Amino acid sequence: MVTLRNPRITTHHLLSASSYYHNRLKFLLFSTYFSPSSQLQLQNQNQNQIILTTLSQAIQNTSTKPLDSSLKKLIPSLKANHIINLINKNPFSLDPKSLFNFFKWISSQQGFRHTIQSYCSMIHFLCSRQMHSDAHSLISFVVSRKGKDSASSIFAAIVETKGTHEPHMVFNALMNVYTDSGFVSDAIQCFRLVRKYGFKVPYHSCGYLLDYLMKSNSPSAAWAFYSEILSCGFPPNVYTFNILMHKFCKENKIKEAQLIFDEIRRNGLCPTVVSFNTLITGYCKMGNLDEGFRLKEVMTELRIFPDVFTYSVLINGLCKESRLDEADKLFEEMCQRGLSPNGVTFTSLIDGHCKKGRINIAMDIYQKMLGKGVKPDLITYNTLINGLCKVGDLVEARRLVDEMGSKGLKPDKITYTTLIDGCCKEGDLESAIEIRKGMVSQGTELDNVAFTALISGLSKEGRADDAERALREMLRAGMSPDDATYTMVIDAFCRKGDVKMGFKLLREMQNNGRSPGVVTYNVLLTALCRQGQMKNAKVLLDAMLNLGVMPDDITYNILLEGHCKHGNPEEFDKLRSEKGLVSDFAAYTSIINDYSKNAKNRQKR
Repeated sequence: MVTLRNPRITTHHLLSASSYYHNRLKFLLFSTYFSPSSQLQLQNQNQNQIILTTLSQAIQNTSTKPLDSSLKKLIPSLKANHIINLINKNPFSLDPKSLFNFFKWISSQQGFRHTIQSYCSMIHFLCSRQMHSDAHSLISFVVSRKGKDSASSIFAAIVETKGTHEPHMVFNALMNVYTDSGFVSDAIQCFRLVRKYGFKVPYHSCGYLLDYLMKSNSPSAAWAFYSEILSCGFPPNVYTFNILMHKFCKENKIKEAQLIFDEIRRNGLCPTVVSFNTLITGYCKMGNLDEGFRLKEVMTELRIFPDVFTYSVLINGLCKESRLDEADKLFEEMCQRGLSPNGVTFTSLIDGHCKKGRINIAMDIYQKMLGKGVKPDLITYNTLINGLCKVGDLVEARRLVDEMGSKGLKPDKITYTTLIDGCCKEGDLESAIEIRKGMVSQGTELDNVAFTALISGLSKEGRADDAERALREMLRAGMSPDDATYTMVIDAFCRKGDVKMGFKLLREMQNNGRSPGVVTYNVLLTALCRQGQMKNAKVLLDAMLNLGVMPDDITYNILLEGHCKHGNPEEFDKLRSEKGLVSDFAAYTSIINDYSKNAKNRQKR
């Protein structure tokens, strides 16, 4: 036995004390580890494990026992986190379809609600199992619930729940859903967030969004997005550049179209014939033919040879500017290069020569067209018929209409209207009325232009009643005659001496919300002055001024003419000398006042 300082404490006592403190330490450690909070955490872990196992077993046994009966007691305690756990851990390696069916089933149970995190967890799961259609439908549902301006929150949830999944396909689907929903700003925001946080850029959905933007009416937005995705490696495509150029040219934004054209080569691509033709068309449409011809030269330098479309656009531009000799030379150049002109090329030349009154040359080109086997279309025939009617060759114009029919082409409104207008201008009203009857029999309705041409012809020939009937028919057809059409009919009645009917039509115009102009009033004033109704003429002049219709020099000189014809003969020469010099109300009033004073003085003498 060992002797110690305190003789009372023996080795046996020491061993007993050591055992006591060891047991005490174990108790302290145990009680610390299993504190109330730690114990609760352990209980939760055990409970979650039990729930996870119960859910897995229930899903696994759905073929023999419905979920409703298996999970009836468990449903009230289920939270979205339990479903997220099940999706991420899947301890029983459940079939993806079974798991997804359970996900949908649980969402329909009363008292349970998914969170955006549970939705995103399932979306990741579905994408990783190649169930893209189901993932897409789930994303669509989330987007429909979250609505516009939700890109940031959904993106954050996708990143938070991605775990070991690669979210590339999820971002692709999300951008597509935003695009289909019309939430363009969200789709672009999603792309920018993907790029900002270093994820793989979803080029497929970028292309899908770009197509959507290019179909919209905002080429500027499409170009801005295209520039953005090009800067992060999106593969450039000449076809896309060409479409954007075309859209800007349609909006007459030629500077923007030129900018895009320049970007083609900057992106390592070569412009095509279509690229050049699109830009040339834009410049020609704006009347800048010099730039169009410059681009044609650049094409040749790059060994991109102009085609029929290139020549046709330039020829059309020259014809519109009446540079017909240059157009003819370009046409010859085109033929010498072995290119066959098409209907558009020939029609452009025919139209140019018709507008200049060179109908013989136009007909020669038409014959060349037939000789080359190019079939004229309705536009070609209408262009020729219009040219022939303008020079008064109605016989040849009607022959061409018959030729159209023999070639299976049916005359349209433009054809008939052109003929009616031509006949009326030549004073052949019977033919115009006959053509109109032919239109009706073929079921072709007259349009505004046809009615106006007919009314004009009837009015000029003094057939006021027929003109008014045509006007009524025009109104019944739902068309709105303009002031000029009404004025023509008013003039026809006034020349016939029926001023009363003229005023009736004036009131009708005003009742229909129209504000007749000075020309209409001048017609009525002329009629009143012819009949010597100078007092009524003055009343009408005052009415004009009250309505804010400003008389012109013609108005005052009409009135002076009336005073000349129906006043004192001694003053006739004096008033006649003033005609043509009166341009305003003050001058007119001064002359009339002097005339009235002289008349009164004569009466006193």
